[in-house]
Amino acid sequence: MTDQKNITIRNKRATFDYEIIEQWTAGIVLTGTEIKSLRLGKASLVDSYCFFDRGELWLRGLNISLYHWGTYNNHQPKRDRKLLLNAKELRKMERAGQDVGLTIAALKIFINERGLAKVAIGLARGRKSYDKREYLKEKDAKREIERVHR
Repeated sequence: MTDQKNITIRNKRATFDYEIIEQWTAGIVLTGTEIKSLRLGKASLVDSYCFFDRGELWLRGLNISLYHWGTYNNHQPKRDRKLLLNAKELRKMERAGQDVGLTIAALKIFINERGLAKVAIGLARGRKSYDKREYLKEKDAKREIERVHR
């Protein structure tokens, strides 16, 4: 394997719109052209979310761009993709996701040290507009403190 840069694609909107309560790391089922395109950093997690279908967790809204060198074997960019977790974690997430006001959001997608694609997902509660303003104030204050310490 060649020397690759560390690929991490974040969903900045999710951390702004939601308060993350709990996080998990899940594997993701991809085709050949999808993983090649992902290794080039050609993906977007904007508006992506997770849902349960027949006891399995699926990711909807992940956009992996078409692979430039892919032929007729190329993938559909916005198809639903299956997430891989063990049964205990799936049951826990399904129970938690049924609560009112909670959702399961995709936070980031990355390639781990073994070269496998992983998705960080989180149980999230939506923020109100005043919570978002408070979050921005805290973020600015932390940035200012970091600037002073340097």
